[in-house]
Order: sequence, then C-alpha cells, then structure tokens
Amino acid sequence: MTSLSIAEAAEQTGLTAHTLRYYERDGLLLHAVERASSGHRRYTDEDLRWIQMVTRLRSTGMPIRDVRRYAALVREGDGNEAERLALLLAHREVVERQLAEVTSHLRAIDYKIALYEGKVGPEA
Repeated sequence: MTSLSIAEAAEQTGLTAHTLRYYERDGLLLHAVERASSGHRRYTDEDLRWIQMVTRLRSTGMPIRDVRRYAALVREGDGNEAERLALLLAHREVVERQLAEVTSHLRAIDYKIALYEGKVGPEA
C-alpha cells in the first residue's frame, strides 16, 4: 500500500499541498487522512483515487456543496446509491450541455480558420 507525504501526494495529483489540506478540512475526502507518528499526513492509494475523483468533479464544474454531499453519501455507505446516482446524473447533464456548447464554439473557430487558410494559401 502506498503511503505518501503531502508533498508527494501533491506532486502525484497535480494539486497543491494547500488544496489537499482544504479538501480534507472541507469534508471533501472520504475520511481523515492517516497521520504518521510525527503527525504528518500519509496518503494511501485509496486517498489518491478519491482525490482524483474529486478533482474530476471539480474540473467539470461540480459545486463544492455537491462534491461535499457526494462524499458524505459515500461515507454513509450502502443504502443511498439512488441519491448518489441522481447527483451524478444531474451533473452529467450539466457537463454534456457545456460540452455541446464548447463543441459549437470549436466549430465556429474551425470555420474561421478554414476561411483564413483559404485566403493565406499553402505557404503559411
């Protein structure tokens, strides 16, 4: 089992140590991170997998309150899967709408690029 310091976990996750402490303090993690006898945080593989999920949810725009709620539901254990599913399905709809909008913007940019490439010619 992996046991990483906060600096190593930060490097592995691409987050800052400050962000990792914030995630723990704000209830976004599944449990308190284990501590070494020195009191320093030690991150496990499970911690890193969960942090990756939180990072993905945040990167796709899920509000902190929803991530916190999802983490709380997971911590509660079996019996609330329908609520977890509803939360993720609602977020998925938001992400799909955003993706469609960005795709539309990309098409407009591609159209303009094609126009300029036609005017500039192959020497550009």
